[in-house]
Amino acid sequence: MDNQNTIVVIPARMASTRLPGKPLADINGLPMIVHCWKRAREAMIGQVLVAAAENEIADVIRAHGGDAIVTDPALPSGSDRIAQALALRDPQRRFEHVVNLQGDLPTIDSLSIQRCLAGLINAAADISTIAARIEATADVANPNIVKAIAPLSADREVAFARDFLRQVGPEHPAPHWHHIGVYAYRRPVLERFVSLPVSPREADRKLEQMRAMDNDMRIVVVRVDTVPLGVDTPHELETARRMLRTT
Repeated sequence: MDNQNTIVVIPARMASTRLPGKPLADINGLPMIVHCWKRAREAMIGQVLVAAAENEIADVIRAHGGDAIVTDPALPSGSDRIAQALALRDPQRRFEHVVNLQGDLPTIDSLSIQRCLAGLINAAADISTIAARIEATADVANPNIVKAIAPLSADREVAFARDFLRQVGPEHPAPHWHHIGVYAYRRPVLERFVSLPVSPREADRKLEQMRAMDNDMRIVVVRVDTVPLGVDTPHELETARRMLRTT
C-alpha cells in the first residue's frame, strides 16, 4: 500500500487508573510513548503522529524529533482522539488509511504493524486488525484476553472476523486467537465509526470493535506471530523494562 497516503496515529493521555502518567513512564531512559513512536517509525508504512491529551506528552515527542498534536482531553476514547487529530492535521484529506497504534504497546514489532495495514488490501474490508494464536489454556479462560473469532489457521493468514469475545464456549473450538488492539481504518470508516453511538454489544462486552460489527462494518483479522506486552500496571512496566533491555 502507498505509504504517502497512510498515517499511524498513537493516542495517549496521562490519566490511567492503574498507572498514572503512563505515557511518560521511564523505560530504560526513554518515556514509554517514545518507544511506541519508535516502533511505528520502524514499520515504515507512513507518517507517524502522536495524538496527545496533554501538552507534556506532545512536548516529549517533539523533543525526540517526532510529530505530535494536542487534542481535547475530554474525548472519550482513543478512536475519538485519532479522528480529531486527523481532522486538525489533515483537513485536505491526503491520508486515506489510518493505523491506530495504542500508546501502551512499547514492545510491538514493526511487522505486526505492517501486517495490520496490509489487511486493507482486501477491498471488502472496512477495518483491519491482528491476532496471534493462543497456546496456553489459562489464556483461553482469561476474560481479560479478548478472542478474535475468525477462521484463521496455520495455512490461512487472513480472515473476516465473526465475533470478538472475552469468554469462549464449546461452540468455539481451538485454535483460539488473541486479539491485539491495533487497527487500520479506511478514513471514511473511522469518521463514521466515531460518529455512531455506543452499541449494545459494545457496552455489554466493553469492546469498542463491537460498535463496528453492530453497524455492518467488516473487520478483517490478520494472523501475527507474537503478542506485544500491553503496559497497564507497575508490574507490566517492569516487565517491559526487562524485555526492551535485551533488544
